[in-house]
Amino acid sequence: MKFTCMQNNFLEVILTVQKAVSARSSTPILEGILIETEKDVLKLVGTNLELGIQSYMEANIIQEGSVVLPSRLLSEVIRKLPDAEIEVTVSDNNAVKIACLNSNVTLQGFPADEYPSLPEISENQPIEISKMLLSNMIRETVFAVAVDEARPILTGALLEVEEKNVTMVCLDGYRLALRRGMLEVPHEDLRVIIPGKSLVEVGKILDDDDQTISITVSDRHVLFDLGLTRIISRVLEGEYINYKQIIPEDYKTRVKVDTKILSSSIDRASLIAREGKNNLIKLSLQDQKMVITSNSETGQVYEEVPLLLEGKDLEIAFNARYFMDMLKVIEDQEMCLDFTTGISPCVVRPIKGSNFTYLLLPVRIFA
Repeated sequence: MKFTCMQNNFLEVILTVQKAVSARSSTPILEGILIETEKDVLKLVGTNLELGIQSYMEANIIQEGSVVLPSRLLSEVIRKLPDAEIEVTVSDNNAVKIACLNSNVTLQGFPADEYPSLPEISENQPIEISKMLLSNMIRETVFAVAVDEARPILTGALLEVEEKNVTMVCLDGYRLALRRGMLEVPHEDLRVIIPGKSLVEVGKILDDDDQTISITVSDRHVLFDLGLTRIISRVLEGEYINYKQIIPEDYKTRVKVDTKILSSSIDRASLIAREGKNNLIKLSLQDQKMVITSNSETGQVYEEVPLLLEGKDLEIAFNARYFMDMLKVIEDQEMCLDFTTGISPCVVRPIKGSNFTYLLLPVRIFA
């Protein structure tokens, strides 16, 4: 195989497919990237058998062929080359010579036929969704996916489609994050659970534009088709928790508050809270204000946040990090916080509409 391409283009595609490559694997070839010619373009593939990323790029194909190269080493070599044309030549023993201006590097590769193939997915009835909407849905929910493998189903995000309505839900037993959106084209109803780790990588690749991409769901996999890049992830099997039963509709205390002011105050309080044993912040709601306090051996914080209070006064405590994870992704200028008791979940909603819902379990305060 022999081809030429620009250094910056090659590096960009390498870094894209590298997101699916295992940093360490008992199978060395899975630490590599498959590079092969396909007609007049170059195809790069990375996979860890759970997630696969395939991306195409323009190149001048002089001789067709394929090879697998160590991912991390390849990306570092290409990153350090000048921003100029690169010539890549693969010999019969899979030795790869990379030439750029006055630099020449040789890497030892693996035979391409030993590299695992990505699953074939029939692209029937794909979901058409804008990149921006999908990117926002991932960013605004995936922080709440479970990390603990004790309940594997919660390590995934539920993607739910009902005609034009699309919903993404993540929960880890302490909090719930829900984001709703609208599709331009209606789709038949479906539910699929996608690993949170896969969605994180999808979110990193998505551009912030309003172009449409397609999502195809099969029995065992989901395909995100971004045009020149295709991402294939396994799906999680099992029944997701009935999240609608978890979210209370009634409340005894409701506050309307400025998101940025609340976020800044809790962020400051969390500086002291995280020095303590339980990362705790306490909220006291009364007299049209929220008093936020945190204490640890290193100090204490007292914050007052003005708000509109409806209903009963309340004292409640939360894990500061969980509260900040939620506040960081809310873009609305104002929001509603609904409470029932000091030991019941807090439900966060927009002032208008229903684009998002967050639920956060409190921490019990022992007298």
